[in-house]
Amino acid sequence: MAGVEEFTPESERVMRTLRDQIIDGTRAPGSRLVEREIAAELGVSRLPVRDALRDLVNEGLVTPRPRTWAVVREFTPSDLSDLSEVRSVLETLAFSLAAQRRTREGLAKLRADLDAEESAATVGDGAGARRAAADFHETAIELADNALLSELYTTLRSRMRWLLGQHDDFAAVAGEHEELYRAIEARDVEGVGELVARHLAASREKVAAHQRKAAAQ
Repeated sequence: MAGVEEFTPESERVMRTLRDQIIDGTRAPGSRLVEREIAAELGVSRLPVRDALRDLVNEGLVTPRPRTWAVVREFTPSDLSDLSEVRSVLETLAFSLAAQRRTREGLAKLRADLDAEESAATVGDGAGARRAAADFHETAIELADNALLSELYTTLRSRMRWLLGQHDDFAAVAGEHEELYRAIEARDVEGVGELVARHLAASREKVAAHQRKAAAQ
């Protein structure tokens, strides 16, 4: 029926809110997630909060604790290394396939993500720039047009979006994405491969710098 909004379970709305806060850094690693406090904050009962926290544990963003609370996951250096290695494999393949299989509609979506990222970076909107940058990577996965690759990425989506947000050099990342976009548009598979390798190496350095900055605060 036209005009009827799709119903979203309360637990899913809570999960989305908490997920965004964790990925954006509003809830810092190691901070406590207490059911009754979150329920009061969001104006819901404790049950949907409990369900949301369980789902976020499964997504790899939350670490459970006894009884009625949990903590935002603190990613160890080993965790970061593992994520980086898996990201390298997935994105090297994804961007290469995207350059081969991109469509006009897919390019338009990739361009929209990039425009949003560049606009946010220009005005110093860190959260907006990080989200748009992660959207750019997800759209590249879509352009790859490989169902199994998309399935694998979906399993890791929350952790990957968190990892992609671990940087502070918004203009530089947007510039690297601009180069990738142009190579995909030109179907330059070899060029994309070289750009992805440089982008991944630069990302590892940015993540390390971001982690050092966070540890010093």
